[in-house]
Amino acid sequence: MLFSYLSHRRACRDKQQERAERIASLKPIYHEPLTSQDKEILSRSVSSLVASVQTSSLKALQAHAQTNCLTEVMIASAENWAKTANRSGPLAGVPVSLKDLVSVKGWDSSMGYSALVGKPMAADGALVRLLRDAGAVPYVKTNSTNDVFGSTDNPHKKGYTSGGSSAGEAVLLALGAARLAIGTDVAGSVRAPAHFSGVYSIKSSMYRFLKQGSASSMPGQEGVPATHSPMTRTLEDLETFWRAVFQMKPWNYDYSVLRIPWRDVKLPEDHPIRWGVLWDDGVVKPSPACARALKTVTAILEKNGHEVVTLKCPSPYEGLQIASQLLLADGGKTASKNHRVFESNDAGMTSAFRGFRLPYFVMKLYAWYYRYIRRDPIYAGLIDTHYEKTMPEFYALIARREGLSFSLVEGRQGDEGVDFILTVPNSLPAVPHGGMRHGWKACGYTFLFNLLDYSAGVMPITHVDATADALPRTFRPRNAIERNYYRMYDASAMEGLPVGVQIVGRRLEEERVLEGMKLIERLMREAGTGYVGLPL
Repeated sequence: MLFSYLSHRRACRDKQQERAERIASLKPIYHEPLTSQDKEILSRSVSSLVASVQTSSLKALQAHAQTNCLTEVMIASAENWAKTANRSGPLAGVPVSLKDLVSVKGWDSSMGYSALVGKPMAADGALVRLLRDAGAVPYVKTNSTNDVFGSTDNPHKKGYTSGGSSAGEAVLLALGAARLAIGTDVAGSVRAPAHFSGVYSIKSSMYRFLKQGSASSMPGQEGVPATHSPMTRTLEDLETFWRAVFQMKPWNYDYSVLRIPWRDVKLPEDHPIRWGVLWDDGVVKPSPACARALKTVTAILEKNGHEVVTLKCPSPYEGLQIASQLLLADGGKTASKNHRVFESNDAGMTSAFRGFRLPYFVMKLYAWYYRYIRRDPIYAGLIDTHYEKTMPEFYALIARREGLSFSLVEGRQGDEGVDFILTVPNSLPAVPHGGMRHGWKACGYTFLFNLLDYSAGVMPITHVDATADALPRTFRPRNAIERNYYRMYDASAMEGLPVGVQIVGRRLEEERVLEGMKLIERLMREAGTGYVGLPL
């Protein structure tokens, strides 16, 4: 046990020293302030961007100094890669940031596990091979929160998180250090960071986007589809990125990608678009700031002739119950196999693992206490099912997942059917560090659509306002999850943090979701209420 802990500390120290040395060894140009020409290059859209790895790298280093967002600093190698990049590709010369687990030959994909430090990947993953052939240049990989690299700060406010495991990607985008980034999402890990940092993303459905060859903390887990998905600073860039990837025919790089070309979709103009709003998942009510963002969008849609209705769907809470059990059906054994003694983990996962280590009867007593003494069936229902599943239990959960999906599809296609679902990405704006310990218990607004494998996008709408978004004194939490989550909500302390909304389509409808996002952004700009991000 002691040897394992000492090995963990040594690996963390060595990896952080390696990162610092790589940054220090870069050319002097990378340690100078941005020039006006650099800022002009960073302000361009991807479709008109001239290759400038040096400028993006310089900004990335500045972003890292501010937020601690980088893991692998590949800048020196990227300069050489840029020299041989495909100049006629759809992403010619464009720097791309990658979440740490995306495999790049010769570089670690440790995912923050000290046991995986110093074990470089033997080959590029399918996504990196496609990006290189498209002319793009991978130049950095990014961090969230772990012992190996430390915690990543929110770009808008120090001391606050940037979201889930794709947090570093969102940070680089928000600060203008990247135009294109790749994250992954199994419970909201591209959508929560987009919401917390004020950037754009569309979570793809399973088998629509490349993932083969990447590292994974839970290889083989398909109870809740996990997907790689693009993240960008602007909506225009998001469309450019998606189109560029599909121009390269991704199914030729990753056999699992469905052979569905990018489709030009136009929203109907002969009748109103029907938007179904999920106002409350029954677990954690949206905070005043997040509810205001959602109401801003619904109001502007209604003003422009669109139909907005309250979504009638099966219990989102049931979806949270099913998803949380499927994701860790093995009792967390796979996700913790690279975990060393005393090594910390993502705050949300730490609490989940702690529950699995307790004896089964203890969890049952805990659930009984909340159900009958505290009169809290919501929290009790999550505790009660938090144990390793047998194969028959796993199959039963899959059947429940499919039944829930069928019920929602039926509801969306009947007389009360909707074209899009509109909801919040999370109940709160960005939370203080450590706040994600409530993780899976409070992420129902995103987790549900992973479970159902729906395409879902997030876009920034507004910022927290200390006065308008103050919590009413009459607020009373309905359950323990809501109570613990709302302890972190302070509109005054959170003032200025971004707030987004989530637009959800059906499975494999990424193009349609993009069009829905474009519609909302156009209407908001016409009304003079468009989102303004951080200056470059």
